[in-house]
Amino acid sequence: MEGQILKIINEHRRSIGLGDLVYNKAVYNEAKQHSINMANGKTPFSHDGFDNRFDRLMKTVGGSSMAENVALGQTTAQDVVDSWLSSEGHKQNIEGDFNLTGIGIARGNDEDLYFTQIFLLE
Repeated sequence: MEGQILKIINEHRRSIGLGDLVYNKAVYNEAKQHSINMANGKTPFSHDGFDNRFDRLMKTVGGSSMAENVALGQTTAQDVVDSWLSSEGHKQNIEGDFNLTGIGIARGNDEDLYFTQIFLLE
């Protein structure tokens, strides 16, 4: 599903004249861990720890800016992207000046899916 989300987002970006976001393993690792932490209740469903994720990625990947989208409970890739595109802040991240991304999904004990997408400008 992570790959499907990236495919749909890149199709949207191309439709408005933007370049594709490129998958990055280090960015994915941060996104995946945040989803796991939310799913396990280690952190609330939120952007808690964003500054720490940003600092770690600046050390490992480099870059100048970062943004993050989170979602909870959607069951398909299209539903996740649709919910983000219907929210102005999330849409700005998707359409932002970024070139790298990682998308992590984790299932909680409640069976809900927790999604994190991190956007990075290298």
